[in-house]
Amino acid sequence: MSYWHALLLAIVEGLTEFLPVSSTGHMIILANLLGIGQLPFTETYITSIQLGAILSVVALYWRRFLQSFDFYVKLAVAFLPFGILGFLLKDVIEELLKSVTVVSISLVVGGIVLLFVDNWFSGPRKEVTTPSLSKAFKIGLFQCLALVPGVSRSAATIVGGLAQGFDRRSAADFSFLLAVPTMVVITGYQLYKVYKVTGPQPGDLKLLLFGNVIAFLVAMLAVKSFVNFVSRFGFRAFGFYRIILGVTILIMISLGVNLHLI
Repeated sequence: MSYWHALLLAIVEGLTEFLPVSSTGHMIILANLLGIGQLPFTETYITSIQLGAILSVVALYWRRFLQSFDFYVKLAVAFLPFGILGFLLKDVIEELLKSVTVVSISLVVGGIVLLFVDNWFSGPRKEVTTPSLSKAFKIGLFQCLALVPGVSRSAATIVGGLAQGFDRRSAADFSFLLAVPTMVVITGYQLYKVYKVTGPQPGDLKLLLFGNVIAFLVAMLAVKSFVNFVSRFGFRAFGFYRIILGVTILIMISLGVNLHLI
């Protein structure tokens, strides 16, 4: 992987991590279009640079992380279903990550959901700073849907927040906050798994540092823009985008274009 590849993937990660369009799905597709999908380091890079984007949340919402111990309990409860199910299904998930077809189908299905989600949750909404334990757990159950590549962790948790009566901004805010423990654990596990077997390769750590910095900077710009946009216009535009992208990739695959990691 060159620094040019690393830059493009990091920009895509920063732009899409907090959008309901699946950042992982976009990076899997882009990696294959760049011809680096089969490189062993690519999966590690795609997973690990998400941490840089997530750290932008810490920078932007740092006051929220200085709340009471109860706030961290709520985050832990929300993360728990994803953590348990992800550990139990880790081998299945790793296989799904290799399939652009799975990503594309998930993009289309998720896009259809986003076309209607504004109507489903059009009633009175509440501004919520910190959810109750039960609501945090229910949002965590929604996050489990994101174990399927292409579903979008952001979309799943935002819809989960809306289902609990949150307004759009509150649902997006909690989705961002929940991303921090989720991605720290995922990145830590991915790096441990890879480097326990092979050890760090020359240049890998530099690429990872470079990618995380770029993803962090781009995500800083994207987060606020997304919150303002979705608060005003809702999710329909993202639904159309997901459907168009997913259908386009499926057509390319049907025409014999090889976009699979393996």
